[in-house]
Amino acid sequence: MNYRRLGKTGLDVSSLSFGASSLGSVFRQTDDAEGIRAVHAALDAGINLIDVSPYYGATKAETVLGQAISQTSRDRFYLSTKAGRYGTDTFDFSGPRIESSLEESLRRLRTDYVDMLFLHDIEFAEPDIILEEAIPALERLKQQGKIRFFGICGLPLSLFEQLLPKAQVDVIISYCHYSLNDTSLIRLLPLLEKQGVGLINASPLSMGLLSTRGTPDWHPADAETKELCLRAATHAAERGSDIAKLAVQFSTSYAGIPTTLVSTANPDNIRRNAAWTEEAMDEVLLQEVKEILGPIHNRTWASGIPMYNNGSI
Repeated sequence: MNYRRLGKTGLDVSSLSFGASSLGSVFRQTDDAEGIRAVHAALDAGINLIDVSPYYGATKAETVLGQAISQTSRDRFYLSTKAGRYGTDTFDFSGPRIESSLEESLRRLRTDYVDMLFLHDIEFAEPDIILEEAIPALERLKQQGKIRFFGICGLPLSLFEQLLPKAQVDVIISYCHYSLNDTSLIRLLPLLEKQGVGLINASPLSMGLLSTRGTPDWHPADAETKELCLRAATHAAERGSDIAKLAVQFSTSYAGIPTTLVSTANPDNIRRNAAWTEEAMDEVLLQEVKEILGPIHNRTWASGIPMYNNGSI
């Protein structure tokens, strides 16, 4: 497993990190005992960053993760959770709620601190409440020693471009923007480097776009994007490979991105994902897949309030 420095935090994180959303039965009904074994398998494979949120499974993911990490040493991993989003349409980024949310998360996680606390999907909030209430609340929690670092996460890249110059954060989570079908995250790197902000990339499979099963009905991508991603996944399978393997290798191989989150509640899956990061990538297959995905390269979808999707904050 490779390790890279996360901005100015001083943390060296594994190139592959563990997203605990699956522990909340977000994608399928999961067995808690199996999910706990998956967490331990991730740690044994050298993964040292675990990310979760109270939103995942309506707090179930945090609860199961708390059981898992209570069975091992706290110094084996870095832990991040989130605040601000609690349901599909339930958001509260007020200062008091950010602080109470962390206290609730700490109880579920059975720990007295987290290494990072993120504001979850801030594109659904007006920028004023993020800058004037939520960020100051994070600063207070950092001063109290309940969190070591804090940051923001969301889908539209423009929200980072607009808010980072106004908000001093330690780290961000960006998802679905560094994968086989979308590498637009690269455009953020100069800004992040300038401000010393750490970067966590998430969803190398683009929330299920890159799968032979076909994209879930709820996925917001357009029909052409879904069709070409399915075609790419099918092509990889016909070549005797797995699009998931290529996607994980592609996302974790770029040294400019410290770590990429993958989520699973299956111990064998996380072991396999970790092993893939140490194998050579099939460069011929990579080029073939890129050609298939070329017409929709860097195509995304809207998320949150309009001002974050057109950059006019």
